[in-house]
Amino acid sequence: MNISKAEYARRRLRLIEGLPPNSLAIVPAAREQLRSRDTYFPFRQDSDFLYLSGFNEPESLLVLAPGRSAGETLLFCRERDAEKEMWDGPRLGPERAAEYCGLSDAFPISDLDDILPGLLEGRDFIYYSMGRFPQLDRRLQSYLKAIEGAPGSSGAPEMVSLDPLLHDLRLFKSAAEIRLMARAAEISAAGHRRAMQSCRPGIYEYQLEAELLHSFATAGAREPAYPSIVGGGRNALVMHYIANSAPLKNGDLVLVDAGCEYRGYASDITRTFPVNGRFSGPQKAVYEIVLAAQQAAIECIAAGNDWDRPHLASVEVIVRGLKDLGLLSGDVDGLIESGAYRRFYMHRVGHWLGMDVHDVGDYKVHGQWRQLETGMVMTVEPGIYIGAEDAAVAEKFRGIGIRIEDDVALLKEGAQVLSADAPKAVADIEYLMREGDLIQETLL
Repeated sequence: MNISKAEYARRRLRLIEGLPPNSLAIVPAAREQLRSRDTYFPFRQDSDFLYLSGFNEPESLLVLAPGRSAGETLLFCRERDAEKEMWDGPRLGPERAAEYCGLSDAFPISDLDDILPGLLEGRDFIYYSMGRFPQLDRRLQSYLKAIEGAPGSSGAPEMVSLDPLLHDLRLFKSAAEIRLMARAAEISAAGHRRAMQSCRPGIYEYQLEAELLHSFATAGAREPAYPSIVGGGRNALVMHYIANSAPLKNGDLVLVDAGCEYRGYASDITRTFPVNGRFSGPQKAVYEIVLAAQQAAIECIAAGNDWDRPHLASVEVIVRGLKDLGLLSGDVDGLIESGAYRRFYMHRVGHWLGMDVHDVGDYKVHGQWRQLETGMVMTVEPGIYIGAEDAAVAEKFRGIGIRIEDDVALLKEGAQVLSADAPKAVADIEYLMREGDLIQETLL
């Protein structure tokens, strides 16, 4: 299950067709990131570069040159080096990279200063994402300055951001991409089931995280798509809690926000469940509101609806639920208009999902919420977070933090929940955790 060479070629062609005449696009690869002294983090390719090339090496550059007679797609990459490859692993080298990626031509990255200025000269527009790659920014600026100062020059090309064009392409997923994302969600859902079955009072949050990572890697997804959030008790109230260092306590809930990356595509799932396997009355009451809010939002994911509609649906359910529990008082419409609910539900209902966990794509177009269309993939993740020290609410609700998140693809047939294998109904969670207890007892 991979993206084919033909699909990468179609992506490049669509981008080239969107460029104005006499323009050129430049897309750099990610740089290796130093971890400590002379060791590096595992390399993760830049998503824009990977989307267009399928090439997974650092120190590389893709150039799209519409109208170039010798070929419109060029790659600059590292040369073969037997000594370095002995230490760091094999490289394709320019000779094999062009064929591997289906590109017109490939050159050593060391020849960039000799070749790229000639490709820039005479162009009207250069499409490039300025600001993300400072070293390349400076090199391009020096090239353009030299072009502008050359005798008889008509001036340097105008620099234009590539992001709007490229990211609009990435927003709409192909059938192959959705298959990869469905697999990522399937692997992640299995990890969440394993976490539920492994959970018990006294273990540490990072031990539950280890169960997730083990499950991901065993299924073929070596890396998480983002740092896993495992927050027990009041730690669930911290939106991006990643310390994962506290023991899990009997009677608390634990919020697990974790997803794997599978062949370049992210999943993003959140489940909240009781550490001891049984929801208390107040926990269940709040949980059922969040679950109903999520279902209401998912039902609004349809072609032609705008991006904001699922969020508004989730807000209405949450406001009504909080009012029923006595956590909010007043008219529902007034509570929504005033934003009074935001002390308990402070984020939006979701975000785009794809090669990046918070994927690219505008949420508004010309100042208006974007309409949902087939091929879009998004998360749906309402939540309620009640402060542990909030004296304005009944004590039994304090410190409860709940979020439920799924990955949803908008297909021709309608919304499809890719992460449906992760249990989220109260009865299903409690049943699975009882089953986990039996397994633990058998092992003991």
